[in-house]
This record gives sequence, structure tokens and C-alpha cells, in this order.
Amino acid sequence: MKALIAMSGGVDSSVAAYLTKEQGLECIGCTMKLFESEDAGISSSKVCCSLDSVEDARSVAFSIGIPFYVFNYKDEFRQKVIGKFADEYMRGLTPNPCIECNTHLKFGKLVQRAKELGCSYVVTGHYARVTFDGKKYHLLRGLDPSKDQSYVLYTLTQEQLSMLRLPLGEYNKDEVRKIAARQGFVNADRPDSQDICFVPDGDYAAAIERFTGKAPGPGDFVDAEGKVLGKHKGIIHYTVGQRKGLGIAFGEPIFVVRTDPQTNTVMLGKNEDLFYRHVKIRDVNWISGEAPQAPVNVQAKLRYRQQAADALLNPEGTDRAELVFGQPQRAPAPGQAAVFYDGDEVLGGGIIEHAF
Repeated sequence: MKALIAMSGGVDSSVAAYLTKEQGLECIGCTMKLFESEDAGISSSKVCCSLDSVEDARSVAFSIGIPFYVFNYKDEFRQKVIGKFADEYMRGLTPNPCIECNTHLKFGKLVQRAKELGCSYVVTGHYARVTFDGKKYHLLRGLDPSKDQSYVLYTLTQEQLSMLRLPLGEYNKDEVRKIAARQGFVNADRPDSQDICFVPDGDYAAAIERFTGKAPGPGDFVDAEGKVLGKHKGIIHYTVGQRKGLGIAFGEPIFVVRTDPQTNTVMLGKNEDLFYRHVKIRDVNWISGEAPQAPVNVQAKLRYRQQAADALLNPEGTDRAELVFGQPQRAPAPGQAAVFYDGDEVLGGGIIEHAF
């Protein structure tokens, strides 16, 4: 059987390729060309999609004896990922572009390309696991809790899971680096990327302005009663829960509680103003392909790095739900993903609409 392996040039996908080859599959390595470094306003060579990253992936593919290709998906990435990221930030939301990339590129375009190449599997370097019980496929957390990436995979379907192989789900990062070092991979010691690939400097507002050619104007900081507290520099500079970079001083810590693009205001408040028990979710994907018929006790994450918390999940039709947490949760940000777990298993997830 043949496997198409997504290789970013990083150590994780390189080791995933090696492990797949060791399992006896006929492997094809590929890098998805998603954007030019210049498009992100950077010159760094060691970021995703840079020439050096492509060459690192090519080097690893050559060293393990598999063919390697570069697929150009720049137009799709610009439209489906960067464009949506910019649009949602302009609307006061806090999107997760990695999830959109997984949905449309890695498990959309790449799965389609795999089928065209006669491949039975798509392989990535995500730290998560897929199992099959004879009837349904299940998505599980990776065994290394510090690296688990199941949160960004909640949009997967049963068809996609049937083709997906995740060799790193049983490993921790130290083990992966040791495998890479033993094989002499050029990227064995390459640092992990911590930022969004097309915003490697972390300046989201500058990236949005580059993409849209627009710089949202200043507006008012307000309190819960609408009293003006000062001026902000543009709504795309702020997200719910933010404390630093406000440019306004008070006698106590102050945080972004809400943004309103309609009035171009940013509401500020105290830390206790950020906690909510009820969270409404839209665009829900159920991994099983079917929504639960009754409320379910789950553990839910409202951010990638957040610890999962106990909640009651109330399905509302096929693509909406409400989470009711046992303990109030801090700063559920509209636009972010909420992902539901039953122990290690991902039940599904969706987009935070609002909290109360």
C-alpha cells in the first residue's frame, strides 16, 4: 500500500515519514507550498514554507529513500486560511488558522491528492492517535500530554480518519528527536515553531494590515456601562482576556472583556468579568458523524493550551451545542474552537459563538 506523507521540514513530520517507511509502506513525501516568506513580511529562512524548510524535507526524503514533491497550494491557503483569519479578526473574533489549514489543506486538498496518486493513506506528524473498532474510527489524544495536538484535529470526518495515519501518537518529543538524531536528519535539533506560520513574529495586526491593505482606525475603550476610558489603536490589536499592550493605565489590572466592531469599541473590565459557565457553540463537527441524542458529560477545552474542564454538553440539532461548565471558565473567546472529550477520545468540536 502507498502512503502520502506531509513533510513540513520539521523533525516531527520527518520522523513520521521514517516510521511509515519502516512499516513497509510505499511512501511518497511532499511539502505543501502555502505562501512565500515575503508574503508574511519576513526574511527568516527557518520558517514553514521557506526554501530551507523545503530543502530540509527533501533531504530527509532522500536519506530514507522515498520520492519527494512540492505541491503548490498558495492560492487556496491565501483564500481559505489567511483570508478567513483576517476577516474574522476584523469582525472582532479570535480564529485559529491552524484548524482551518487542517480542514481545507492537510485533510482536504492533500487527501484529494493522495487519492489521485493511488495512495491508501495520508501521514502527518501530529501527536494524536486513530483507532478503529470495526464500525467507527476514533480520534484520541497523543500519549504525550505536553505535545497532544488532538485539539486542532476535531474537524476530521470518518472518511478522513479512515485514510489517516499518525505515527507519533505513541511517542514523546524526546523520543522523536532521538530517532531523528540516530538517522542523521538535518533537522534533528531544529526548534519547534511556536507561532502561526504566516505570522512568525506574532504581530497579528501587522499581518492583517499586509493582507487586507487596511488599517482599522482607533476607537474608544469603554467599561460595562459604556463610559469612555480612553482610546484604542484599532480593534484588530485586541482579543478577549488580553492584559498587555493596552496602552492605558489603571490602579489595578485591567483586561479586554469584549470587542465590538460595529461600534469600534473595546470593553475593559476586571479579571472576574472574564468568567462564564455557559458557552454556545456553532459549526459543530461530530467525529462519529452523528450528534448525541441526549446531553453528555464531557471534558472540554476552549483553547489549545488550556486544561480540559468538566462540562455538560447539550446538543442543539446537528451542528450546534451548548457547554455548561461545572466551574466558570476564563475568557471564552468568540471565534476560538471548543473541543469536547470523553477521557482520551475526541467527540467533536465547534466554534465559540458567545458565552454567558
